[in-house]
Amino acid sequence: MKLANWWGLSSAVLAAYGVLVVANNETEEVKDEMAKDACPVRLESRGKCEEGSECPYQVSLPPLTIQLPKQFGRIEEVFKEVQNLKEMVNSLKKSCQDCKLQADDSRDPGRNGRLLPSPGALGEADDNRVRELESEVNKLSSDLKNAKEEIDVLQGRLEKLNLVNMNNIENYVDSKVANLTFVVNSLDGKCSSKCPNQEEIQSRPVQHLIYKDCSDYYTIGKRSSETYRVTPDPKNSSFEVYCDMETMGGGWTVLQARLDGSTNFTRTWQDYKVGFGNLRREFWLGNDKIHLLTKSKEMILRIDLEDFNGVKLYALYDQFYVANEFLKYRLHIGNYNGTAGDALHFSKHYNHDLKYFTTPDRDNDRYPSGNCGLYYSSGWWFDACLSANLNGKYYHQKYRGVRNGIFWGTWPGITEAHPGGYKSSFKEAKMMMRPKHFKP
Repeated sequence: MKLANWWGLSSAVLAAYGVLVVANNETEEVKDEMAKDACPVRLESRGKCEEGSECPYQVSLPPLTIQLPKQFGRIEEVFKEVQNLKEMVNSLKKSCQDCKLQADDSRDPGRNGRLLPSPGALGEADDNRVRELESEVNKLSSDLKNAKEEIDVLQGRLEKLNLVNMNNIENYVDSKVANLTFVVNSLDGKCSSKCPNQEEIQSRPVQHLIYKDCSDYYTIGKRSSETYRVTPDPKNSSFEVYCDMETMGGGWTVLQARLDGSTNFTRTWQDYKVGFGNLRREFWLGNDKIHLLTKSKEMILRIDLEDFNGVKLYALYDQFYVANEFLKYRLHIGNYNGTAGDALHFSKHYNHDLKYFTTPDRDNDRYPSGNCGLYYSSGWWFDACLSANLNGKYYHQKYRGVRNGIFWGTWPGITEAHPGGYKSSFKEAKMMMRPKHFKP
């Protein structure tokens, strides 16, 4: 057959396909509205096909049969979907009509001629009950508002009495403990008129059963500077201390020493609590031990410093007390005397007296934006942050950067250094205590 004939035949098939009408699932009959008397055109599937695959379809134009692509088989599915959708639309229309009729019935008069009440309608009794409930709710709301105002007033009174401020409570307790300690210790050196005076007691050696500090060893004739065992509080274990029996008459219990940088002072709260280092070289005695020593007697504090130029100066404070761990080892120092300057009472904003102890891992200072102990690499009684720090890093000669070395803010010439320039450190530093009423 020639190509032109095939083309014409194809056109006839397409024209016939445009007016197909589904007859059943097996055979479809297509009729041309313009030629009803012509031969019927048949669209049918060809034979059996495998399960899950699309069956090929063919169209018959007697006396011709032309094979069509298998995609034409989806025409049946489309017709079925359209029919299903039409049935769903009719069902929805019917449901809507039923709902409307039911709604209209609820508004129509009943058999006895009365209007049927709607489910949400309330009787007169119910309406009165609602009003009563509203009145009760309004009254409770008013009572709650009044109670809140009274609570706010009471809260303000509590704040005025400083009962909600825990810091003030700690300060009050700590000051009372310190005052009682000073009073008890001051009575230790007093006696009645029948007793020998203090000079006579100290002039003759007395064998003690318990040695509270280095001054007791000095009293019985010990004059060499070395380690001794002391028991400041019989309820606690004894421990070793280093005694300075030479400086200013002797009898000093050393609590800190810096000589050569052999001991690292960038330590944790626990390290400063129990102590660390070598008692014969560099060490920190331990905050618990310092507390017991200052609690047993009324103590004074002496600080000795030497720079790398060989200049030696000292600072003496006539009162020295360190609180317990519960009060964060708060420092109490008295009036200053000496040659190194009063760096612990430097100014209003840099005052180490009555400050808590801070370490790199325990922030108790007054600096709101960080941890002074972490920034200056040591444990100390920081303010916000410092005018003195004898536990800073040990630097040989001068250094640059953060002023985290051994520092005493009133040392001659120390304030002349530029912020970004070289800073001076100290060759030696020593802190020690002795009973206030001790006389060598």
